[in-house]
Amino acid sequence: MKIIKNYLIDMDGVLISGNTIIPGADKFIERLRKLGAKFLVLTNNPIYSPKDLAHNLQRIGLDIPSELIFTSAIATAKFMQSQRPNGTAYVIGESGLTSAIHNTGYIITEHDPDYVVLGETYSYNIENLTKAIRLIMDGARFIATNPDPSGPTEAGIIPACGAVAALIEKVSGVAPFFVGKPNPLMVRSAMNYLGVHSEETMIIGDRMDTDIISGVQNGMQTALVLSGVTRREDISRFPYQPAFVYESVADIQIGETGKKGR
Repeated sequence: MKIIKNYLIDMDGVLISGNTIIPGADKFIERLRKLGAKFLVLTNNPIYSPKDLAHNLQRIGLDIPSELIFTSAIATAKFMQSQRPNGTAYVIGESGLTSAIHNTGYIITEHDPDYVVLGETYSYNIENLTKAIRLIMDGARFIATNPDPSGPTEAGIIPACGAVAALIEKVSGVAPFFVGKPNPLMVRSAMNYLGVHSEETMIIGDRMDTDIISGVQNGMQTALVLSGVTRREDISRFPYQPAFVYESVADIQIGETGKKGR
């Protein structure tokens, strides 16, 4: 196997948990920098722009510049631009999504759009959802940033993009195209953004059903950390397996290739 030189790193459950750094995550990022490894932080959350995320991470003590953060909103905007350059879209989402779409040259409108784009938002409005359903039924193509059905908050679980997309699909009869993980498209888009090849790249995540499967489908090395969603006893249930299993990113040795850390 080739030596790993590049890293795609999930954010929630890997580097942070809520508003807290996972112990050792800051030292892991420092080691990547010291050894000159290329890395990119990935997140399915399209609410915040990379600048917002970089600011929030810096506030809790994790120094990652905005240009090294890649969101499902960016991947969605890049996909739309590659399919229908300089098109139009009706968008349900926050500034992280609308700014990414605007940055590709798209116009956001509710009048005969090429796409209806659904992302995460602080509060889903039934009027906006109804408008989206009608536009889709009139012929607009349906895209959703990520398939996550729920999201955690301090008050408890809330419906997320995947659940709301299911509602729209049920009414309109049109299934969405999800861009975010586990769609391999997001990981390939991230590698292109970073300018690296899959054979020399590892994906690090806390979920077998999004992060690890994305790496497997893209021919990458995979590392599962047990600091987030997936538990050690769950791993064997999946038909695909990670190359590495670690308690957290603090245990990862930069550049290794064998099945260590189990």
